[in-house]
Amino acid sequence: MSSLKEKEQEFLSARDMINQVREEIKTFIVGQEDVIDQVLWSILAGGHVLLEGLPGLGKTMLVKTISNCLSLDFSRIQFTPDLMPADITGTMILQTDEQGKQKFVFHKGPLFANIILADEINRATPKTQSALLEAMGEKTVTVMGETKAMEKPFFVLATQNPIDLEGTYPLPEAQMDRFICKVLVGYPSNEELKEIAIRTTGSNQIVLNSIADKEDVLRLQNLVKEILVSEDILEFAVRIISATHPASGDASPMVKEFVQFGSGPRGLQSLIQLAKARALCMGRYNVSTGDIKKTAIPVLRHRLILNFEGEARGISADEIISEILDKTAL
Repeated sequence: MSSLKEKEQEFLSARDMINQVREEIKTFIVGQEDVIDQVLWSILAGGHVLLEGLPGLGKTMLVKTISNCLSLDFSRIQFTPDLMPADITGTMILQTDEQGKQKFVFHKGPLFANIILADEINRATPKTQSALLEAMGEKTVTVMGETKAMEKPFFVLATQNPIDLEGTYPLPEAQMDRFICKVLVGYPSNEELKEIAIRTTGSNQIVLNSIADKEDVLRLQNLVKEILVSEDILEFAVRIISATHPASGDASPMVKEFVQFGSGPRGLQSLIQLAKARALCMGRYNVSTGDIKKTAIPVLRHRLILNFEGEARGISADEIISEILDKTAL
């Protein structure tokens, strides 16, 4: 019984720490509460995040703020059309040692940090974008046949401009699938705009406090894995994923008409992981239908590939996922 109480206290302490981190972020970032929550859920779930929004909406500043609050090593990579894969992974350099012998020494690239801000990732060519795939999927990089492990925890928080802006390239589908969720960063309200101006144009400097460290993040990730998922909830999540496939009997009318390809197994894994992380943030030990519904849109919006009809009519993936959630019963 004592061990059960200790575990309960551990979960409550985790919830309180997450709330403290969220409040500390909000002392610097104005508004964007859904964005903050979804990024925190993704970090707790051990996943990578794709942040999409127009320039100037605070995507980069949000990532920096989170890294400061969590005391994680931060590295920024500004993606440009001339960026090469070795510029991010690192390379082997020939050096002379104390005995005068020459040997290859690996010089780490900016990928070797805890939080990687891949800024404007879709301004780089697909070849360079693909260099992230091994790091994101396997948490390793391979240079000249040698495999190097990334330090834990490791997250890629990538920002991208809407793909119709000049000088952008669409991300490969395989890379898109590596992101646990895609978060849309919208315009702030009028009141939030005023608060942003007050905080950023005055003489007062906001100093962020460090709420957690690397060990805390790893501990929270382990707690997320312990969150329970009942058979009914798992079946509910499976039906949602199945409903994204046009040929499935669970497919909604919009899916059959406008979707070419739906989500794969990684979409289901991401949905469960993010729902578990949300449950922990809410102080619960099990995933609810609300957790699944709240996380389904950010998890699935970048995993649906629309057909020509859907693209031509301007149908959004969010609309389709909302219809799926409305028509899928527990």
